[in-house]
Amino acid sequence: MPLLLDIVTPEKKIFSGTVENVYLPGADGEMGILSMHAGLVTALQPGELRYLVDGKVNALAIGSGFAEVTQTKVIVLTDSALGEAEIDAEQVEAAIKRAQEKLAAIDHNLDAEEVAYLQGVIARSTAALLFKRKGNQ
Repeated sequence: MPLLLDIVTPEKKIFSGTVENVYLPGADGEMGILSMHAGLVTALQPGELRYLVDGKVNALAIGSGFAEVTQTKVIVLTDSALGEAEIDAEQVEAAIKRAQEKLAAIDHNLDAEEVAYLQGVIARSTAALLFKRKGNQ
């Protein structure tokens, strides 16, 4: 039975098609999904999402989000999804540095939302940078 995969960001649908399997960076670690998987909804952490199409592995660096899994479909809703070619390592490193500097200079009166945003930037950027470096090895 085919497994359908939809990867969606707030900006656009990144991928929609039939796949052989999907590997997701779940909140509790990497999850492998095959056709007829038990249904579930899970949080996603920034990391690498891989899927197999016609024997070829495709990979994306994704941000946080959620995945809904049924026996025949996986829907990934994420705040970002980038291929290796879309990631500029220098820009990502600069974004990490800026966010770390803002966090280090935090006034204890800074609201929790700003702290969470900066921590999210660091997590997404670090995942993208690791993904990019992995591809260049």
